[in-house]
Amino acid sequence: MPIYKTITVSPTTSVYIWKVEEPEEDLADGIKLTPHCQSRMDGMKSEAHRRAFLSIRHLMAEAGYEDHDLFYDDFGKPHLRDGNHISITHSHNFTGIIVSETDEVGIDIEMQREKILKIAHKFTPIEEYKTLANTEALIRKLTIVWGAKESLYKIYAQQGLSFLRHINVMDFTFEDSRTVAEILYKGKKSHYEIEFLEFEGFTCVYALKMMGG
Repeated sequence: MPIYKTITVSPTTSVYIWKVEEPEEDLADGIKLTPHCQSRMDGMKSEAHRRAFLSIRHLMAEAGYEDHDLFYDDFGKPHLRDGNHISITHSHNFTGIIVSETDEVGIDIEMQREKILKIAHKFTPIEEYKTLANTEALIRKLTIVWGAKESLYKIYAQQGLSFLRHINVMDFTFEDSRTVAEILYKGKKSHYEIEFLEFEGFTCVYALKMMGG
């Protein structure tokens, strides 16, 4: 069962991406779920969701973890029992995790879709991107910005945080494959590194909280 991509972000941080192509029974093979997660999976009506859920357990195994190593806080944010940081994402037939021994991390995978043009004004000052050559470039750029903000929201995990008002992603070019961002919320400022990649019409963005930021 192939892992689609592994990225070594730093000596202490790695990203793992899975392309879900296997049948459910193949993905279930060798995976031991906690009673809580088993009942969560049993409640999933969609086979695609169950397959994504299982593929994430394979990604965790790549990082050296089992299902019982994972727990969620009241905000729904995942944590590892050994104190390392984890973030999880899934979009259509791709799933991904980022695991770090040292940094707070967030990850998001999004399909590049025209629909984003309609909602862009809700999450970013759209006029910043009017200089882009064409619609395709605009969709790609907005998808990166949205993915960055989703990743940051997963790290920050606080009710009331607004994508539009509180999270600022600095402008970037596609060639950079990275940028920085800041969150200013309730008088507190924090800084983050953002990296992104594109594959098969999808965008993966991951964020790391900067030390002292």
